[in-house]
Amino acid sequence: MERSLLAVITDGQSGSGESIFASMKFAVLPIAKVFTMCFLGFLMASKCVNILPANGRKLLNGLVFSLLLPCLIFSQLGRAITWQKLLEWWFIPVNIILATILGSLVGLLVASIVRPPYPYFKFTVIHVGIGNIGNIPLVLIAALCRDKSNPFGDSDKCSQDGNAYISFGQWVGAIILYTYVFQMLAPPPGETFDGAEEVKLPTKISVNNSAPDQVPLLTSKDAETTSHESLKQGQLIGHLCHLVEKLKIKQVFQPPIIASILAIVIGAVPALKHFILTDDAPLFFFTDSCLILGEAMIPCILLALGGNLVDGPGAGSKRLGLRTTAAIIFGRLVLVPPAGLGIVTVADKLGLFPRGDKMFKFVLLLQHTMPTSVLSGAVASLRGCGKEAASVLFWVHIFAVFSMAGWIILYLRILF
Repeated sequence: MERSLLAVITDGQSGSGESIFASMKFAVLPIAKVFTMCFLGFLMASKCVNILPANGRKLLNGLVFSLLLPCLIFSQLGRAITWQKLLEWWFIPVNIILATILGSLVGLLVASIVRPPYPYFKFTVIHVGIGNIGNIPLVLIAALCRDKSNPFGDSDKCSQDGNAYISFGQWVGAIILYTYVFQMLAPPPGETFDGAEEVKLPTKISVNNSAPDQVPLLTSKDAETTSHESLKQGQLIGHLCHLVEKLKIKQVFQPPIIASILAIVIGAVPALKHFILTDDAPLFFFTDSCLILGEAMIPCILLALGGNLVDGPGAGSKRLGLRTTAAIIFGRLVLVPPAGLGIVTVADKLGLFPRGDKMFKFVLLLQHTMPTSVLSGAVASLRGCGKEAASVLFWVHIFAVFSMAGWIILYLRILF
């Protein structure tokens, strides 16, 4: 890193008040902007105003996820990436995988100490281990770079580079969510998270009870051969369908992931990039439209996030208990970031990512500092523990306002 943690502490004790105040300004102001927009969303969804009811927030979330976020990713990542940068940025997806492994180990330690109520042991591990690597970092980068005096320099370059780095790792996060997280949040065999037994529907129809008029008329060897080949083809198709369902391929290829892949492919090929993404490209009007739509993503997602907090933690808090909820918050916001700081420090010493690019390092550190992923709540809903996940997300985002400000102050002091 640019400075060691010991040097930061020493400088802080030597009385460099102006530098500390500058770091606090650049760390706290983005959080204050985020908090203000979330509060406005909360106000709009409250009973007093009621402009953003539950159905409206659902539509707004769908609009952000299906259109605005993909437009932002495609335009920012595609314009920033080149074939050379593609080779230089390899550590970003590796950092996300390391963050998942390290966070899960911290979650395992927390769950082993706290002993959450049955069957929420794996639930606790996941909600400590999986951070928000997309939406919240994009919001923070936008709020930080908007200030002309930000420590990263030119506002446009700051925003474009930060958004590109964050977007580059989105596809890895999606694969982790719909494979590892989906499997870990499975309820106990034959049960649900409510404690009831799972009702299994019959999937096969017995052939022995066939009616007389359903007995095949052809019994020749040709008919048997055709039937045998059809059976083999049916089994092959069945296996392929089962593989697609098992790997959750449909869920992995969501609009933001497709936008990331298109941006990487088009941005890395110079001919395609000059045809679509550059300022003088024949199809730049399409990219410019995506840029305009992408700018609307930040306020929309913050209004929706603030509106979702109006319902409070809900019934999920009672099922998890105060002890487990507090442990998840402490593990995610306090224990995981120092471990991530250690990973990025070691990687920097080994020269695993571009030297001198402070925004690159800042994004790597943010990936270890964010609250629990909002998309993990969507996966939890598929598994039947959505209310518990909503409770955790409510409390962890409330306390993340304070923890993120503290960690960003430390990161800026280390980098600058």
